[in-house]
Amino acid sequence: MTDNYQRVLVECYAGFRGEEEPRRFTWNDHQRDVVEILDRWLDPNHRYFKVRACDQGIYILRHDADTGPWEVSVFLEGNTI
Repeated sequence: MTDNYQRVLVECYAGFRGEEEPRRFTWNDHQRDVVEILDRWLDPNHRYFKVRACDQGIYILRHDADTGPWEVSVFLEGNTI
């Protein structure tokens, strides 16, 4: 996976087990609601979420659980779906 990520502000929901999931993110001055989490995975340094947003774009959100910041990469833009 390329390291083509940009910092992003993410609002999360902590489920009944306390694990945070992204619900909304603000990137490039636009707020996007997460309508579906398509996939999720872990690596030693990050938690990843592949999400579909309200603009029908598919994004990869990653969270550095140790230091806190979230980052985003566009996987597929909504206009091309």
